[in-house]
Amino acid sequence: MMAKIVKGSDFKGVVDYILDKNKGTRVVARDGLFMENKDTITMSFNVQSQMNGKVAKPVGHIALSFSKKDEPRLTDRAMAVIALEYMERIGIRNTQYIIARHFDKEHPHVHIAYNRIDNDGNTISDRNERLRSTRICKELTMKYGLYMSSGKENVRRNRLKEPDRTKYELYDILKTEVGRCGNWNVLTANLKRMPKAHEIATPNAPTGTALNELFTGSLGLLNGSSSSYNAVDANQEMAEIMRRKKKRKRGMRL
Repeated sequence: MMAKIVKGSDFKGVVDYILDKNKGTRVVARDGLFMENKDTITMSFNVQSQMNGKVAKPVGHIALSFSKKDEPRLTDRAMAVIALEYMERIGIRNTQYIIARHFDKEHPHVHIAYNRIDNDGNTISDRNERLRSTRICKELTMKYGLYMSSGKENVRRNRLKEPDRTKYELYDILKTEVGRCGNWNVLTANLKRMPKAHEIATPNAPTGTALNELFTGSLGLLNGSSSSYNAVDANQEMAEIMRRKKKRKRGMRL
């Protein structure tokens, strides 16, 4: 389960998007809104937001996405329950909202539109909301037994731009090589040969020097970071991976 948080100033835009019939929309929960049509829903949001004119972006919009592997279990009711608990935990309460499920993508997902001005005219805090959201998503994923991905496997490589595209290609290579190499020296030798082979196979690709730098950066992906870090840290991490691998092999022999 993952959340994407957006704030804005136009309730009409978010209502039109969430209730777009082309997305196979189904409303699974709502509160405090005049639900006759899109215009009345937008009007309801706007009237309440005027209780606190100091907030430039009263529109709250959160997309909750789930793994396709969980689709058989995610009924409309189940997704509504999870979305409402997410809202409660992150502090979105005592306010207007609408939760709608879309069917325009492969993975199950719902959209939450809510008023950041609550029913009493107070502003719903967004302090550290992304950090809190990440923690809450993990907690709910575990609570409801949802699929826990590594994060990297869901990245769409074909949409990446350089240098991230090459970094993820090298990340995949590293995962494969670590599994087949018997020791650190063999792994290092194999990795040193790869930039040259890659440069010959793809003349327009980065030079060998650049690829070596990307190898170092790609090691950061193994540590859950998309930014590169220094070669000493990379070597230490790979050495630790090899050490754990050897330890597992010794355990198997026992």
